[in-house]
Amino acid sequence: MARYYDVHPQNPQPRSIGQVVDLVREGGLIAYPTDSCFALGCSLGNRDGLDRIRRIRKLDDKHHFTLVCADFAQLGQFVQISNSVFRAVKASTPGSYTFILPATKEVPRRLLHPKKKTVGVRIPDHATTQALLERLGEPLLSSTLLLPDHAEPMTQGWDIKEELDNQVDAVIDSGDCGTEPTTVVDLSGDVPEIVRSGAGDPSRFE
Repeated sequence: MARYYDVHPQNPQPRSIGQVVDLVREGGLIAYPTDSCFALGCSLGNRDGLDRIRRIRKLDDKHHFTLVCADFAQLGQFVQISNSVFRAVKASTPGSYTFILPATKEVPRRLLHPKKKTVGVRIPDHATTQALLERLGEPLLSSTLLLPDHAEPMTQGWDIKEELDNQVDAVIDSGDCGTEPTTVVDLSGDVPEIVRSGAGDPSRFE
């Protein structure tokens, strides 16, 4: 049964955040809010957590997982960024964008796109997410909480707990969060490619 944490949206309680981070470090899988939808998250090295996300969302091996990072310095440890890409990403973060970029050796191979060797990265603009990332000290391996039989991502903490009670270890609820997934931009090639139009304005990359 998943633990349920009711967390203040602007001032997340340190005790609750600490308990969630302990769960993540112990191999737990969490459902947590971001500035664009709820997400499923676990630690980078959690192979079982990755498999659980795949099962919950019925994902194939071509799915781009996302490393949700606290800041630009952390993001830069996990992806290769040219000067031009640096400026574009920097101008769009924090915010509702996911960027697909070539991964560095810091990223476990099983998280990479099998052919492109790329990974998704983002820096969210959400107090609860930032509190989790700051306490954890590393990115959360994440995927949007969009279930295979649902047309839209789940947005209510209690509904998520009811639906996934035996599949996740904790649900963090900070009230309303975004209902639209991130805009996904592939910056691994010569020109930006909009993979998914979402909450972030895609026009700056068109």
